[in-house]
Amino acid sequence: MSDETPKAKSRQPRAHTADCSESGPVVVEDQPLPAKVADTPVEQKSPAQWAYERLILYIKNFEEQLDNEHEIAMGFAGGDAGVLRIEGIGYFDPDIITYYGSDGEGTKTQLVQHVSQLSVMLRALPKQVDHAEPNRIGFRLAAQLEEE
Repeated sequence: MSDETPKAKSRQPRAHTADCSESGPVVVEDQPLPAKVADTPVEQKSPAQWAYERLILYIKNFEEQLDNEHEIAMGFAGGDAGVLRIEGIGYFDPDIITYYGSDGEGTKTQLVQHVSQLSVMLRALPKQVDHAEPNRIGFRLAAQLEEE
């Protein structure tokens, strides 16, 4: 008899998308998780970390479908939070997600949200006229996920 304890199998996260259009959008749920995200079992992640990682994947995927005239922003449900042009996202274990950026007038803005209240809408806003290229944060955020 071996002294080794069998490792518990990690449950892979489930995802599903139903789309009725003929040429549906490219969706996160149909793509494999990046290796660094998949390396840590979901059971070992805080709700904040797991929400943060998936939000980054959604942001990156949304940006990949934008033209050069638009940048990503988030709309928030409830209250008068409005729209936030996304410049950064973070989490604080075990249950806080935070978004950094600016509002429609360019005012520095930060939203701190409990994961149980997570409800965001990704939006395409016209890019800022003082920038030659649209600001794409999804690729930078996803690269940071790979480094962590």
